[in-house]
Amino acid sequence: MIISKSCIYAIQAAIFVAAESKQGYVPINIIADRLNISFHFLTKVLQDFTHSGLMISYRGPRGGVALAKPADEITLHNLVEAIDGTDIFTECMLGLPGCGTAEPCPTHEHWIEVRQRFTVLAQQLTLKDMATKSSLMHVRLANGVKHHNQLA
Repeated sequence: MIISKSCIYAIQAAIFVAAESKQGYVPINIIADRLNISFHFLTKVLQDFTHSGLMISYRGPRGGVALAKPADEITLHNLVEAIDGTDIFTECMLGLPGCGTAEPCPTHEHWIEVRQRFTVLAQQLTLKDMATKSSLMHVRLANGVKHHNQLA
């Protein structure tokens, strides 16, 4: 199992919002435009973040989305869980029920190591860490898009 496209877009948007947190609410149309994501698709994906308590939304001319808590309190694990659930952290890579040492799948011994390392990384890596790297180092946030004070 891998992270869904919805989850990838949601994580990109969360990083963008965290990097622009001084701007208050970030309009979804700006996020969609800057990250080359469909506005309607992104709106649906970000609803999962609002339902999980990671973001808040505000309608109106100055509306958009904002983080519901500080970026250093939101982990990659929280973001993935809100969109895709926890299966990537606990389940078989091939999605086989009952996969384990007694009845392993062909990838079990390798996947369990990767899954454990990814779980630890996801629990430690904060949204603030990712947003800081995005802002300061001008790393890619989306296909062909580098972040550099995009709302300024």
